[in-house]
Amino acid sequence: NPAIELAYEFKERLCGLLNKKSQTAKQCRDNIRKLKEMMKIMKYEAPTEFGKLAETISEWFVPIIRMWRFTKNNGITEGFHRKMKLIQRRAYGYRNFENYRLRVLVECGVNL
Repeated sequence: NPAIELAYEFKERLCGLLNKKSQTAKQCRDNIRKLKEMMKIMKYEAPTEFGKLAETISEWFVPIIRMWRFTKNNGITEGFHRKMKLIQRRAYGYRNFENYRLRVLVECGVNL
């Protein structure tokens, strides 16, 4: 089906654009121009489902630009939280908070 093929190709181009990280200021300006062109196509030329996507991207436009320029995330914090939950599951709850705290520090690589 040509319509499905067109939608798939458009989706792949959009994903490729949104997945870019750590771009220079010039690259970000180029990406902004490309994204605005794609949003215009989504609103006026693409199937109606893409119109809602264009609205969502419009709402998140500034955070998307910041993501291209400055890739920061809280992966390290999430990793520590995962380790803490794993400790709690294995121990079925520590009665003494100090023992729990020491176990978390050891698991997270803190030298005591």
